[in-house]
Formats: sequence, structure tokens, C-alpha cells
Amino acid sequence: MDERRQQLLDELSPIEDPQERLAYIIDLGKHAAGLDPAYHIDSLLIEGCTSNLWVFPEFRDGYCYFQSDADAMITKGIAYVVCSYYSGVSPEEILSHDTEFMAKVGITQHLSPNRRNGLSNLIGKIRQYAQLHAGT
Repeated sequence: MDERRQQLLDELSPIEDPQERLAYIIDLGKHAAGLDPAYHIDSLLIEGCTSNLWVFPEFRDGYCYFQSDADAMITKGIAYVVCSYYSGVSPEEILSHDTEFMAKVGITQHLSPNRRNGLSNLIGKIRQYAQLHAGT
């Protein structure tokens, strides 16, 4: 995960302007596949987010995978970055990893309090899922 964090830093740190960085993340969200609308259900909805955000978790071959979708492009982009970051990683790696990586890559500082809350809840949900599968 340290390598993934460094890749994300290398990708985002050249974009010095916070608005341009968010625009880049929004663009990532525009090109993200999203979820089949059949997965836009309450049990997959992340609470506390400004917009609707759904996350579909899977556990295969000892690794966690996450797909997301949202009805706001900024939320979809941020969720895409987070879910990509944590996908294909063991539960133990997720649980031992620093949860503040989004701040370190310069994303959370320029989000509204509600969006930061939603991001925190998304990462919390990913960690809960990892905890459920840790040791399996």
C-alpha cells in the first residue's frame, strides 16, 4: 500500500492548485465504470455523505475489492480513487494502513465538512469490511 500511496502522490502532487486537483478527480469519476443501478440499494449506501454514494465490496482469494458509484461527480471521483486504492489488498493490509492518506495527497483539505464526513464514512466502511474478513 505504500507503493500505491506513492503512485497517488506522484499522480496528484504535480497539480498544485486545489481546484485543478479536484477537477482532475472529478474527471476520473466521469470515466469510472460505476455500479449497475441494481446495486443502488440502501444496504450499500454510505451514510453521512452529501450525495448518494454506494459501495459494493467483494472478498475473493484473500483480497478485498471495492466498486463504487455516486450521483455527484466529485463524490464519484473521490470514491473511485479510494476504492481503487484499497482494491486488491488483503484485509490485514487495509487494517494496518494509515487512514489519513487522502489528506497526505491533498484532497481532504479542500472538501466541505459534509464531504469530508462522507469520505471518512467510506473509509470506515472499507475498514469494517476488512475487519469482517481479516484472518480468513
